[in-house]
Amino acid sequence: MTPHDLLETAIIPALRLLPETMDSDAAIAMCIAIALQESRIKHRRQIGGPARGYWQFEQGGGVRGVLTHPASQQHIRAVLVALDYDPTSDPAACYAAIEHNDILAATFARLLLWTLPDALPARNAPGVGWTQYARTWRPGKPHRETWDGHFATAWEVVT
Repeated sequence: MTPHDLLETAIIPALRLLPETMDSDAAIAMCIAIALQESRIKHRRQIGGPARGYWQFEQGGGVRGVLTHPASQQHIRAVLVALDYDPTSDPAACYAAIEHNDILAATFARLLLWTLPDALPARNAPGVGWTQYARTWRPGKPHRETWDGHFATAWEVVT
């Protein structure tokens, strides 16, 4: 899948399920950049690891975080209802679903970013993007050297 395909088939539909305030070029760019960083938009199941979806969520990490954080909890419940999932779904059920439901996975990605207290980075601020990504995704094996290229690609898709 290309970044353009991800935008059209997952991110835009996910943003339509969320409040308009969550839809911005910076949000879209970060969602694309993180998917590129995490899975190259090629692997819905982490190679040799437990993460799922193009954004590589772990059940006890990002999934649980989005389901329980005060800033995201009510939004993810509404999205679960809109996508015909049980709104009381536990982390295990959501974790299983995001491997195959790219819209749900994109929603989790946007909502995890929504839990950040700071504004999302502008096009000319890949370092800020890296800091926010590292703080929210907490990658086990961070690869800072690939981030700037993914961030630039993501902004090219947005604009």
